[in-house]
Amino acid sequence: MTNDLTQQTAAGLSELYRNGKASPVEALEAVLTRTTRLNPTINCFSHVDEDGALKAARASELRWKKGAPLSELDGVPVSVKELVRVKGWAARMGSKLTDTAPVEEDAPAVARLREAGAVVFAHNTSPEYGHKGVTDSLLNGITRNPWRLDRTPGGSSGGAGAAVAAGLGPIAIGTDGGGSVRCPSSFSGLVGLKPTFGRVPAWPPSMTGDLANTGPMTRTAQDCALTMNVIVQPDQRDAYALPDDGMDYVRALTGDLKALKIGFVLRFGDHPLDPEVAASVARAAKEFARLGCEVEEVQAPFPYAEAGRAFTVHWCSALQRLLQLFPQARHGEFDPNLLTWAEEGKRFTVQDVVDAQVTRRELAIAWNLFFAKYDLLLSPTVAVAPFAAGQNDPPGEDGKPNTRWAPYTAQFNMSRHPAVSVPCGLNSEGLPIGLQIASGHYRDALVLRATASYAEINPIVFPSLSA
Repeated sequence: MTNDLTQQTAAGLSELYRNGKASPVEALEAVLTRTTRLNPTINCFSHVDEDGALKAARASELRWKKGAPLSELDGVPVSVKELVRVKGWAARMGSKLTDTAPVEEDAPAVARLREAGAVVFAHNTSPEYGHKGVTDSLLNGITRNPWRLDRTPGGSSGGAGAAVAAGLGPIAIGTDGGGSVRCPSSFSGLVGLKPTFGRVPAWPPSMTGDLANTGPMTRTAQDCALTMNVIVQPDQRDAYALPDDGMDYVRALTGDLKALKIGFVLRFGDHPLDPEVAASVARAAKEFARLGCEVEEVQAPFPYAEAGRAFTVHWCSALQRLLQLFPQARHGEFDPNLLTWAEEGKRFTVQDVVDAQVTRRELAIAWNLFFAKYDLLLSPTVAVAPFAAGQNDPPGEDGKPNTRWAPYTAQFNMSRHPAVSVPCGLNSEGLPIGLQIASGHYRDALVLRATASYAEINPIVFPSLSA
C-alpha cells in the first residue's frame, strides 16, 4: 500500500482511518496540496471549497476517533461534475449564460454522500451543459488528460475523470447521457459505471431527459461498488427512481464468473476502429474465456445507422430548449458546437421525434433479447485513443474530423441497460484503452463483479505527475 495519501483508493483510505494510520484531515490536505500544484495545468476543477471541505473532514476525523464512522466512505474526498448540484455552490453548467448564485439543495447523489460522511470538496469541469464528448468550455477553458497533457480526457465528465486519474480524490461523480461517464473513464484509465436508468436518483431532471444517468468514476471496481452502496438510496425528487433492491454492491463483487455466457462485439457498425483498441479489447475477451466464461464473437443486434439517427434526434431536440430558456441576444455566448446542435434540434419535426421514439423502443427490445441469450456484452468503450485536447473530434484517415469515434455507448442510454468502462491496457503511446461491459436491466452488480474479476488480473499503473 502506497504511503502517498493521494494515490490511495477510497477503500484504502477507509482502512487507514480505521487503523489510525491516517486521518480524513490529512487525506484532504494532501489532495488540496496536490490540487494547488496540478489543477492550473490539468484544469479539472471549476470550483474548490477548501473551507467547507476541511470542516467536513474534521467532523469525520472525530467520528473515526470515536469508532463511529457513518460509512466506509466517511472522510473520503469526493469531487462532483459541475452539472450535479451542490448546496452553497453555483450551478454554472459550464456556461457563461448561467449565474453565480449558490443553489439551496444538494442533488440526491451529493446528499447521500454527505449522509455517508464523504467530503465533497470540488466541482469538476464539463463542456457547456455536458453537450459533447470532450471537456472544454468558454467558461472554464480546456481540461487536459493526466496521462498526456496534450490530449483530451474525453467528456462530458472529463474533469471528473482527469481528477481521479491525477490523484485528486479517489471518487468522482459524473453524469452520462450518451457515454459521458464511460468515454472519459476509457480515456483516463478508470472504472466508470452508467447504472441501469433510475438506479441512482437524480434531480433536477437533466435537459436530456431519460437518456441521462448519474454514476461513479473511480480507479477500482471496489471503490465503484462502495459508492454505489451510498448513492443508490431512494430520493423522492426523482420521478423515475427505482425502488431500493437491497443490493450490497461490495459483497456482490465476490464470486467467479464461470458458466457466464458472453457476447463479444468488436464493431457496432461500419465506423472506424483504431487497430490498437481492437487488439486490446480482443485480448480482454480472451481473458474472460480464461476466467471460465463462454465467449462468443457476435454481431450487434441493432442497425448502427438507425440507432445513431434516433440518438441524434433525441439529443438535439433536447438541446434546442436552451434557445428558449435564454434570450436570443445571448445565444452568441454559447459554445458554437452547442449552438449548432441546438439549431439542428429546432429543425426536427414532430414526426421525426415520434419516429425516434419508436426506434428507441425497438432498439431496447433488441438488446433485451440479446441479454436474454448472453449474460454480458464485451465491446470497446471508445473506438479511438485519446486525441488532441481542444478538438471536438479526432482526425479521420481522410483528414476530415472523425465524428464516429464513440459509437458504442449511446445505445445503452437509449436502452437503459447498465454499462461500465474498465481499462484493458495501454496503446503504443502509453495511453489507456477502455473495455465496455454491459448487461441486462438491473444487473449492475453483475457488471461490477465482471469488472472486478477482470481488473484484478489486469492492473493499471497511473501516471505519477511528480514533475
